[in-house]
Amino acid sequence: MSISVTAIRLRFEGWIGSPERVDSGTEDDTVTQKITPFLWFDDSAEEATNFYVSIFKNSEVLSINRYGEAGPGAAGTVMSTSFRLDGQEFMALNGGPHFKFTEAVSFFIDCKTQDEVDGLWEKLSDGGETSQCGWLKDKFGLSWQVIPSALGEMLGDKDRERANRVMQAMLQMTKIDIAKLKEAYDQE
Repeated sequence: MSISVTAIRLRFEGWIGSPERVDSGTEDDTVTQKITPFLWFDDSAEEATNFYVSIFKNSEVLSINRYGEAGPGAAGTVMSTSFRLDGQEFMALNGGPHFKFTEAVSFFIDCKTQDEVDGLWEKLSDGGETSQCGWLKDKFGLSWQVIPSALGEMLGDKDRERANRVMQAMLQMTKIDIAKLKEAYDQE
């Protein structure tokens, strides 16, 4: 089965397997966004879905679809999930070991406070690996950028010397530290 056929079939829930609709308690669970990130996992789509939903506020599992007798997975095993993270819908597929995540695609998280940066960084990096400049890979290999809004504001300052000092400070960081950015920004 080709990737495109799998993706098309998943959008029409019920074509393959038996979908389990999770009641979110809202009147309308229909997809309203035009573009939905579609994540390919070897066999951990349900585990990843539950992990992500447990981390982000205003998040929920929308559906779990299981393979039927037609396969290609074993009947009754999870084929795909759909879920919402803070208003953004995602789909996840147990597609086998054919494809892996790379840093070429990442999810950017706009954080308002250092506490938000710290909390998301700790949870998402648990079992994964951290990198420079606010980037990390979670335990499933998916890349995230955990970035405070303040960084963009400081880097966008018309005073290029201030913005350059912030850039230099950020390049030395793994997890972004707003206080250290502000210290570089305020230097005379």
